[in-house]
Amino acid sequence: MTRLLIVALGLIAASPAIVFPGEADVTGVEVRQTARGIFHFDVTVHHDDAGWDHYADKWDVVAPDGTVVGTRTLYHPHVDEQLFTRSLSGVVIADTISEVSVRAHDSVHAYGGKTVTVALPR
Repeated sequence: MTRLLIVALGLIAASPAIVFPGEADVTGVEVRQTARGIFHFDVTVHHDDAGWDHYADKWDVVAPDGTVVGTRTLYHPHVDEQLFTRSLSGVVIADTISEVSVRAHDSVHAYGGKTVTVALPR
């Protein structure tokens, strides 16, 4: 029995690593104002997309009070494209807001990965 266990552990150790996707992380945000109160976001996301059953499917721009002021839907998995950057234009944000957070969402875990908070250029 012990020999069988040692052989099995050896086979597992010799096999390629199995990666299970975790939560989607925002790894970078660039923001610029395009008109008074209107912003353009370039957001970089990392998620070990595993295909249609588990992939990063959107990211949100969130005001300090929790209000979602913009959402970029991601319509397909990015299995072979990590990290990936997508843009969102025309995000209207009140003059009273000086910073926002950007969070990513995946089809299994929902929210929970790394978020990035950025100051808005005014």
